[in-house]
Amino acid sequence: MEGSEGRQSLPFSFLFYFMPSKNNKIDPVLSRRDFLIKAGVTCAIAAAAGGLGVVTHSNQPMHRSEEAVHTFNKYRVDASSVYPGMAIAHGKNVRKMVQAAIDKLGGLSRFIKPGERVLIKPNVGWDRQPEIAANTNPEVVGAVVAMCVEGRASEVWVTDVSINDPYRSFARSGIEAAVLKAGGKVKFVSEDDFLQTDIKGDVLKVWPVCRYFHQVDKLINIPVVKHHSLSKCTLAMKNWYGVLGGRRNRLHQEINLSIVDLASAIRPTLTVMDATRVLKRNGPTGGSVSDVEVADTIIAGVDEVAIDAYSLRFLDLNVADVPFLKLAEGRGVGLSDYKSLNPQELQIG
Repeated sequence: MEGSEGRQSLPFSFLFYFMPSKNNKIDPVLSRRDFLIKAGVTCAIAAAAGGLGVVTHSNQPMHRSEEAVHTFNKYRVDASSVYPGMAIAHGKNVRKMVQAAIDKLGGLSRFIKPGERVLIKPNVGWDRQPEIAANTNPEVVGAVVAMCVEGRASEVWVTDVSINDPYRSFARSGIEAAVLKAGGKVKFVSEDDFLQTDIKGDVLKVWPVCRYFHQVDKLINIPVVKHHSLSKCTLAMKNWYGVLGGRRNRLHQEINLSIVDLASAIRPTLTVMDATRVLKRNGPTGGSVSDVEVADTIIAGVDEVAIDAYSLRFLDLNVADVPFLKLAEGRGVGLSDYKSLNPQELQIG
């Protein structure tokens, strides 16, 4: 039948059957002599292969290369007797407060050198708006990022292993926009972004840690002051939970020791505590602006135990109320007596 309208197509299986293929060739019939010769060669090859198998066989299990285990870098700079160990700035202008507090410690150039890659770790665990204070104030994060960019860091990364969806958490918290505006880069964490890391702790041994922490020269911690239902507070040392993968909820069974293990393993270059808005109740997630108190304060320093001890005032707590502080002091992480660091308070107009 002529014309495409009337042409009947053949079934695909039919076409495939009659397609030319090297696998469709017909071998010629062999003579008895040729068959014996070919069979002999085949047997010889099989025997040789079998002998090789005997020679190379081993009762030892096959060796499998184990995943490398990492340790945290040394992010600290040399201590100084010239500058105070802690600076506290009060005011309304976040950028000026952050700048003044860090300048009091010797300026950012004391901590970050041109060409260094910097990682900033705020608290971005939750899909919450800034007013709820479940995450670090985006203005504080943006101010630190901008200072690092101005200090000619080669790259400024911001990351956190969020509890809620990371894209929503960074967006809704305002932190993603603040980072990009200041010239930094948000590093979202996927399930493939973890490296086995030896934390050398009592509870935390080898644990999956976000790989970005192994790829930078300097590390800045920017926690927020807030209530926590188990540890009573989330401050600088507790903020390191956000480097971990795996089932972090298991660590809540020994939460104080876990916090100290992390604080012992991770010694940041600088800590900038956000006490601009404080989550007084229903932490760590928050739920209402009525749980939040405006405190308009920034605390900067190197000693995380001292910074945490100072920050307890915003939650109506004392050092004796928070077991991990004395445990951390016993491990040599820092001093709970923050007054021994000669803290300097600043009022920023």
